[in-house]
Amino acid sequence: MTPEEFRSLFPIFDEKVYLNSCSQGALGRPVQAALEEFMTTWHEQGNPWELWCERMEELRGEFAGLINAEPDEVAVTFSASTAASAVASCAWPWRARPRVVVGDFDFPTMGHVWLAQKARGAEIVFAQSEGDRLPTSAFEAVVDERTTLVATSHVCYRNGYKTDVGALARLAHERGALLLVDAFQSVGAEPLDVKALGVDMLVTGTLKYLLGTPGVAFLYVRRDLAERLVPADTGWFGQRDPFAYDLHHLDRAPTARRFQSGSPPVPAVYAALAALRLLRQVGLDRVATHVRALGERLVAGARERGLDLMTPADPDRRGPLVMLRCQDVQTLIGRLAERGVLCSTRDGALRVSFHHYNLASDVDALLSGLDDNPGHLAVV
Repeated sequence: MTPEEFRSLFPIFDEKVYLNSCSQGALGRPVQAALEEFMTTWHEQGNPWELWCERMEELRGEFAGLINAEPDEVAVTFSASTAASAVASCAWPWRARPRVVVGDFDFPTMGHVWLAQKARGAEIVFAQSEGDRLPTSAFEAVVDERTTLVATSHVCYRNGYKTDVGALARLAHERGALLLVDAFQSVGAEPLDVKALGVDMLVTGTLKYLLGTPGVAFLYVRRDLAERLVPADTGWFGQRDPFAYDLHHLDRAPTARRFQSGSPPVPAVYAALAALRLLRQVGLDRVATHVRALGERLVAGARERGLDLMTPADPDRRGPLVMLRCQDVQTLIGRLAERGVLCSTRDGALRVSFHHYNLASDVDALLSGLDDNPGHLAVV
């Protein structure tokens, strides 16, 4: 499916230039149709939980295929925070290996979840960034023989910096630690193979580049690890048989499903299933190639204009978003919105993100808007 064909499935592009998939993916017609299908089943069948649970299992399989995992290595949860908290609730060896290393570029959730474990004996250390970069060497300085876990982001939500996950996995494993990756700002915009990279655990959700709604997130846990980790956070959908309705016994699922808790968010499951199937039709390799070209076009345009680029120019170290420093970002975002160009901001900078539905003309529309508002941008 070409970008033009893909774009035709997203009504927002009839009137807008949407460059904010890093906050929320655009709503596609197949996803809207899936939500309507859910409402039809609700109207016509009342409470068809068997059907709804089948849809959740289909979703589990779709996501597993997306990252080269097995379905029993995937938990379907509500948010990245829920997923990470379930992992944190396990009985980690804090006395022998108390250290958890978190990156400076992580979304606050990652810090919050692990800082909350200090009361249980965890020691939280941050790998310190070097300006707009967080190289593997920053982790080398703090990952030691007392480290249980390295927990960090694949792509930074604040500047688009992409971590070398393979190198970080090797470092963690050499020093006896596990690696948990937050891939919310990458999965859906590029392929990610958890087996090839050596990732032990991964969290992400559907509301950004996976083009679904809020309410569904995924947790991948390597099979042998899932079998031995025991989360204290649980619920009836984390049991071997949720429909056994056994109040008096805790019988956790033997697979990654043990990291689940309550009733699944069925409308979001329907939406996510349609979105992942749509992305499978396109192919994430094709998405990544297209997104990379759009990023290069914007980076080149920013450099020509002497703009202060926060995001690495090297496409191998850049995710699907580009950040430009600003003097007055709120005014700039408003001026761009008046022209129908929708972006976002973090840390006082303009944040622009791309997906398969964006075209070179979108980049040019943005650059034209920047040309007409030079006083709001920072220059080098």
